[in-house]
Amino acid sequence: MITGWSEEHDELRRVVRRFLAAKSPSESVRSLAEAGATDDPSVWRQMAEQLGLQGISIPEEHGGAGMGPVELGIVMEEMGRALYVGPFFSTVVLAGQTLAACEDGASRARWLPQIVAGQLTATVAVSDHDLTFDTSTITTQATAATTAGVAPEWTVSGTKRFVIDGATADLVLVAARVDEGLGLFAVDGSEAGVRREPIATVDTTRAVAELTFDDAPAIRLDVDVERLLSRAGDLAAAALAAEQIGGASAALQMAVDYAAIRVQFERPIGSFQAIKHRCADLMVQIESGRSAAFFAAALLADDDPEGPVAASVAAAWCSDAYAKAAKENIQFHGGIGYTWECDAHLYLRRATASEVVLGASRAHRARIADLVGM
Repeated sequence: MITGWSEEHDELRRVVRRFLAAKSPSESVRSLAEAGATDDPSVWRQMAEQLGLQGISIPEEHGGAGMGPVELGIVMEEMGRALYVGPFFSTVVLAGQTLAACEDGASRARWLPQIVAGQLTATVAVSDHDLTFDTSTITTQATAATTAGVAPEWTVSGTKRFVIDGATADLVLVAARVDEGLGLFAVDGSEAGVRREPIATVDTTRAVAELTFDDAPAIRLDVDVERLLSRAGDLAAAALAAEQIGGASAALQMAVDYAAIRVQFERPIGSFQAIKHRCADLMVQIESGRSAAFFAAALLADDDPEGPVAASVAAAWCSDAYAKAAKENIQFHGGIGYTWECDAHLYLRRATASEVVLGASRAHRARIADLVGM
């Protein structure tokens, strides 16, 4: 098992941070968010062609870099730090890892090379009602039209809410009910049978949508759905935890920087012991979260049986750490922290929305209890 970050990991972090600093500065994030845009196509293309980030966790046989959850976590942490606006989480983390983990070789060969090349965006729609991998809520139905001597042609009908990048994704992996239980289906997002309605949320830097399928043509993946979605959900939780820690780190750095220049009683507020204590507490919580996210990714990379527990521990801890850091950042800034011109609200928005992505922290704590038999 990977026991720590290597020099190669540190270099990867530096490269991604430099790229995002140049291509996704605060001005660009604000411009995209205020325009209602979901990405910058030129940055997405450069990300694929120059850095190969879309293929970082995709096997080499499909054109990827063949790395794993640890390296993907490093990229996600830097994207969280920069509040990157684009379909990386939906395409690479959700759909890419789901496809890479599935046993359907034809599906992997069909779509993974396109994801690696930056030619295909994708997302996953599992739960009917929220941003989780909870299969118990699924009422969406898939129907097979069989013809003698011909493989079944499937259609999907139902509604999925809060699908990340659902309004723009080229490919949607949809979990739906079939006669024998559950199936996973690939649906072309541009099909006439797919209606896509963007949903406004508190986070203007990450798009979600409601997707309504009306006999939409679909391709069924030959997979063990429950096993695959469980694995994909854990991988996504670890990656999201890393992103949250990146955002929390940026929020803490903003708070520290402002505390050094904001003066009260003829002294920078950063010199007050109460402020120092709050910063120290945040740093401990953030560094603990970074370790938790790394440990979860390392266990999942080795298919360790403890990986699911570690993924939920990281998800619960990092979600809370991000929310606290984002709120403290605004408190440190005082009145200006509540204004639109200050970037502090962008991190608070992302932190608030991320609390319910892939399950709230209380849901992950309940899952931990179930997994360890409490």
